[in-house]
Amino acid sequence: MSNELTDRKFWANYWESKKGLAFKVPANYTFHKLFKDTLQQNKIKTAIELGGFPGYYAIFLKKYFGLDTTLFDFYIHKPTLTEVLAANELTEQDIKVIEGDLFQYQPEELYDLVLSAGLIEHFNDTKDIIARHVNFLKPGGTLFITLPNFTGVNGWVQRKYDAENYSKHNISSMDPKLLADCCKALGLKDVKSYYYGRYSIWLENKAQQPGSVKAFFKLLWLTGKVITKVIPIESKLMSPYIVVTATK
Repeated sequence: MSNELTDRKFWANYWESKKGLAFKVPANYTFHKLFKDTLQQNKIKTAIELGGFPGYYAIFLKKYFGLDTTLFDFYIHKPTLTEVLAANELTEQDIKVIEGDLFQYQPEELYDLVLSAGLIEHFNDTKDIIARHVNFLKPGGTLFITLPNFTGVNGWVQRKYDAENYSKHNISSMDPKLLADCCKALGLKDVKSYYYGRYSIWLENKAQQPGSVKAFFKLLWLTGKVITKVIPIESKLMSPYIVVTATK
């Protein structure tokens, strides 16, 4: 079985179908609190975002924290990248870009922070794809991985209304214990792995859904928000993300 659940064509179609990508990344972008804490606790000057096109987190870390950032992906749609950078008052000289295959590329530089958001769940061998991250880390460097949680309500929504997209994800990777065990087996230290966020659901194909599905989606979204406001906990059932951090 191939380790990859997606290919270049999938991502080319995915990004070329997306609208409104060129937006200004806000200071309170997703995971901003976690990044702030991570940067305060560690001496981080350089960072690389793996599989991160169009580079929102590389831009976020450059723009708000002044880090020397690099974007790595095996598919880079240059016109889109240029537009996204311009929307954030940056140019191609501000963010380094590497287009390559994680399974063939040999890092020419090591980084204080190696991050990915929504990458590792697209591969069958979870430990192996995490190991590819570690290859970019300096000794003492920080690993920061996030992935969606499709094992709760959001996963049911994906499976029910966007089975094609759901099939591109390795659901078994969405297990905090498994992720922590993989990190420890790779010799990483200070490993933390947990559900993150109180509640959120989404559909990549929401615009193409009939009105009845959109109405149900809105009701489900509001219901979940009310429940997690009353019971403000992060859990497998309700949390939209999983976060993993560790040091080399």
